[in-house]
Amino acid sequence: MPKVQLDELRNVIHPPGKLDSRAEHWAGRLYMRALSLRVTRLMLGTRVSANQITTAMLFAGVLSGVALLLPGLAGAVLSVLFMQLYLLLDCVDGEVARWRKQFSPLGVYLDRLGAYLADAAVMVGMGLRASELGLDPYLVAGLAAAIGVLLLKSSSDLVHVARSDSGMQKATDQSVVPRSSGLARVRRLASSVQLHRLCNGIEATLLLLVTAIVDTALGDLTATKIATVAITAIVWLLVPAHIVSIVASSRLK
Repeated sequence: MPKVQLDELRNVIHPPGKLDSRAEHWAGRLYMRALSLRVTRLMLGTRVSANQITTAMLFAGVLSGVALLLPGLAGAVLSVLFMQLYLLLDCVDGEVARWRKQFSPLGVYLDRLGAYLADAAVMVGMGLRASELGLDPYLVAGLAAAIGVLLLKSSSDLVHVARSDSGMQKATDQSVVPRSSGLARVRRLASSVQLHRLCNGIEATLLLLVTAIVDTALGDLTATKIATVAITAIVWLLVPAHIVSIVASSRLK
């Protein structure tokens, strides 16, 4: 088939408001959507389906966590590369689906499963890396961070389940704001600090690359161990806060 013009493709796969939505990651807006646009155009000339791309995305996310088992800078660099590939494929699968109008519950399910597995794998890989593959508190911290990340994601997804089971439409972006003005101010403050970003595999792998560089200079794993404890603490600070924010908002009303 002839190549689609980039402008024509962009108008379909990046509809108005897409890049400005809450669901769009900052890396997508900054650079990945520009790259994914071109990769998507190449994919449209193949028989690869959107669901197959999503499946590849899922494996890339898990491999990002597995890569952290490699010691030194090599493991940290490889982890970032796999996570960036995960992000690229996460953009491309939806863009291919929008162009071909190939939407399915299976695609949505695989996409959400990939998000769960990728972030959890990075947290487990972080703990194993900090513990040097031994059974010590840093491994426990990594496992605890993985559990916390899964709780954060599932508590958000359960909102959609609860609304669907109640016969309600999908929640809007405005409904996430707590009904209490005090809680709303706290939420705005927390959002401005952006600590929640470290619960995401993309930011976590970048931080672990920085700590790997510091560790190389120091000759030990001090920086990675500090990052492991810090990320775990942030995750478990956010878990109850996130649940309270959901219950106090209009998402379940």
